[in-house]
Amino acid sequence: MKIKVIDFGYSKLPERKHYNDAGADVRVCMHNKDAVTIWPHTTEAIPLGYGLEIPDGYMACIFPRSGLSKNGIVCELPPVDSGYHGEIHAIVHNGSNVKQQFKNGERIGQLVILPVIMADFVTDFGDERGVGAFGSTGL
Repeated sequence: MKIKVIDFGYSKLPERKHYNDAGADVRVCMHNKDAVTIWPHTTEAIPLGYGLEIPDGYMACIFPRSGLSKNGIVCELPPVDSGYHGEIHAIVHNGSNVKQQFKNGERIGQLVILPVIMADFVTDFGDERGVGAFGSTGL
């Protein structure tokens, strides 16, 4: 699947280290600063420098990197919907007791594209269902 990238000033596109990796590394792209600091027990929206044209029936999430997760730095998983074409941000939480600084171009998460089931939410299916067990509907 090919997904078009919308340029918001990115320095590097998402990239996989191995062809079969589930996630593609994404990097910090601070527009007016050289780095971002995430203080202990706080959450920051970190710009990635691009948007995506995701096909209907799919969504994107920025997953945590395992090396950062073990140190308490995790990406939250709000979905990037197919209808959103603005700049994507990694929502990063510092659960440690130490401030963390990330420089422009540093890997911060992993972009994963996932299929979505588009549910219709209803209050009634219209089917009558009984509470009987085996053989209760007849032969």
